[in-house]
Amino acid sequence: MPYVDRQNRICGFLDIEENENSGKFLRRYFILDTREDSFVWYMDNPQNLPSGSSRVGAIKLTYISKVSDATKLRPKAEFCFVMNAGMRKYFLQANDQQDLVEWVNVLNKAIKITVPKQSDSQPNSDNLSRQGDCGKKQVSYRTDIVGGVPIITPTQKEEVNECGESFDRNNLKRSQSHLPYFTPKPPPDSTVIKAGYCVKQGAVMKNWKRRYFQLDENTIGYFKSELEKEPLRVIPLKEVHKVQECKQRLIALKRCTVGLKQSLAPS
Repeated sequence: MPYVDRQNRICGFLDIEENENSGKFLRRYFILDTREDSFVWYMDNPQNLPSGSSRVGAIKLTYISKVSDATKLRPKAEFCFVMNAGMRKYFLQANDQQDLVEWVNVLNKAIKITVPKQSDSQPNSDNLSRQGDCGKKQVSYRTDIVGGVPIITPTQKEEVNECGESFDRNNLKRSQSHLPYFTPKPPPDSTVIKAGYCVKQGAVMKNWKRRYFQLDENTIGYFKSELEKEPLRVIPLKEVHKVQECKQRLIALKRCTVGLKQSLAPS
């Protein structure tokens, strides 16, 4: 039967199949030390061995995932139980059924990870994050869907919270990856090569809208109408690698359109 020694370790004799699937069990002396996070075994009780005798084997408790009765797995091995440790299963034999149950229980108890409950005196993660954010200025953004493309624009309205930091009214968090990759407007000195109305399909809603297009030497952009001064979107021509006539016939829109295939990879 397993017993507790003077160092508060659980000890006792067991038979172990040291060579996997060999079917040969050898008598060894085992020590379960939870403070050292180890389950080790010797040829005999270390007190009966010469000083400095090395152990035969050892397993870290963190490597053991489960300990269970192996009577069905090894019907010929009496009072057998198994330890699942990493990629290997260790089969051991106890002295009797009670010995088997006690070893399985103490090993399973030793490998359990106990997570301490959060006490009232400890600040929770929300409070820590709020305290850590004090003194940091946060810029608010406004998101608009223009021409089927999300455009995020910094706003000037800011408020101050209890910590004295700035934040937007809706407490929205935006990633820089959401910012549009195209330029907001063409250079002022660009010469317009061609301009006129076309019908384009939205990138998100897939609906068709009439837009005023302008083509210059470096970009092609479109406006809501010819009266608008700020474009809805501007596409650099260096990112356009092919222009072709659209052969697809649309039932809802019986017009010929021109498709622009834009490379997403930066040049």
